[in-house]
Amino acid sequence: MIEIKGLTRRYGGLTAVDNLTFSIGKGEICGFIGPNGAGKTTTIRMLATLLQPTIGDATIGGHSVSKDRMEVRRLLGYMPDTFGVYEDMLVEEYLHFFAAMYRIGADRRDKVVDEILQLTDLGSKKHTLIRTMSRGNQQRLGLARVLVHSPEVLLLDEPASGLDPRARIEIRALITELGKMKKTILVSSHILREMADLCDTIAVIEAGRLVYKGPVADALKLAAHGLVVEFKVAADPQKALDTVGVLEGVTRAWDDEGTLRASFDHPERDISLVPEALIKAGLKVTLFREAQVDLEEAFLTLTKGKVT
Repeated sequence: MIEIKGLTRRYGGLTAVDNLTFSIGKGEICGFIGPNGAGKTTTIRMLATLLQPTIGDATIGGHSVSKDRMEVRRLLGYMPDTFGVYEDMLVEEYLHFFAAMYRIGADRRDKVVDEILQLTDLGSKKHTLIRTMSRGNQQRLGLARVLVHSPEVLLLDEPASGLDPRARIEIRALITELGKMKKTILVSSHILREMADLCDTIAVIEAGRLVYKGPVADALKLAAHGLVVEFKVAADPQKALDTVGVLEGVTRAWDDEGTLRASFDHPERDISLVPEALIKAGLKVTLFREAQVDLEEAFLTLTKGKVT
């Protein structure tokens, strides 16, 4: 549904996006991850036809973002990281206004707006003055606005930015629901733990360049360096590390803030060798399990801030 081919954007001598190439399939939720200044917003703005690429191109539904901008705009809904609302309007009026802008006929607007209000759980706010709404509800209204014309593709730039935990959960649930409706979604965020649960795939960029695109599970495997176990002993952790460090297949054993860890050279290694060796060495094992690597560790591994 989204095909990005050699997408590049330069500002004078600064290259904000550098030869970016990846694709997002129909119905896929792709998390767009990168440090501040990595080029996420610039990329999204090019996909939204608001910036012209310096080199390269992208297509959405087969239409070029450079040459077929109006066709692209009919297919997508774009929610920027910051946006204004008409605070003196009622919620219903606001959505009716944008429905008219998208040339939805007057005979259909009531039905369309009611459906969007129900989808975004704003039905009870229908007659509410926008300026009186919480930031979370205004963010939800911003998402409702981009859904008015039933777009096939959604570009969401930090949709949960600045929200409290409850509001973030609600926005995430709404995006999940949109995914079930087979919308193709590119969503950027710096809240990495939430992205792991939300997305089918992630695209990681740094300094404008793609460093990874693929399933979240594969990114976590890369961060784990193959296979990692964690363990604790009742006493003498150094002896435990020395014991485990010489086992066949163990590439490294270390103390991670009180929890001992060991990495293996292959994910199919028999990890039961670790507790067996510890017990044989006269050590009491109080914890042993395969380590669970999270998306934050994967991000550090895939970018220049690599964990070692």
